[in-house]
Amino acid sequence: MTKLLQTGAPQAGPKLTTVIPVRIKRSGGRKWMIPAAGQADGSADAPKHEAPILTALSRTFHWQRLLDEGRVASGSEIVRREGLHPTTVNELLRLALLSPTVVNDLLTVRQPRTLSLLWLKNHEVPASWDDQAALFGRKDD
Repeated sequence: MTKLLQTGAPQAGPKLTTVIPVRIKRSGGRKWMIPAAGQADGSADAPKHEAPILTALSRTFHWQRLLDEGRVASGSEIVRREGLHPTTVNELLRLALLSPTVVNDLLTVRQPRTLSLLWLKNHEVPASWDDQAALFGRKDD
C-alpha cells in the first residue's frame, strides 16, 4: 500500500496531515491508483486514478513541505537534488496553489474530463480559490 501525504503550510497549533491509502495496479502498461481495500470507497466499482496526477501532487506537496520547513532554500535547490529540469519543478510547484476542493476532486476522480496534468502544467491557475472554483466548475461547459 502506498500513502500519499499532504501537509499544510506551517501554522501555530496542530499540524494538518492528510493520508490517502491507495493501491497501485498495472493494466495495459499504465499505472492506476485504486483506493486501498477495506476503505469505504474501495469497492470494485471504485474510480481509477491516473498515476501521473497523483505522482505530481505527491511531489508538489513534498517539495512544498521541504520549502516550508526550510530544508531547501528554493526551487533551484530542489532541481539540483532531484536532477530535474527547472521548468518541471516550477510547473509542479504551482500545483501547491490548488484549492483543497480541486485537490480532493483530483484524488476522487471527480475533476472535469478535460482537466489533466498536461493542462495544469501548461496553464496559469488562479491563486484565488474562488476563481479556481469558477474556472474548474465550468471547464466541461
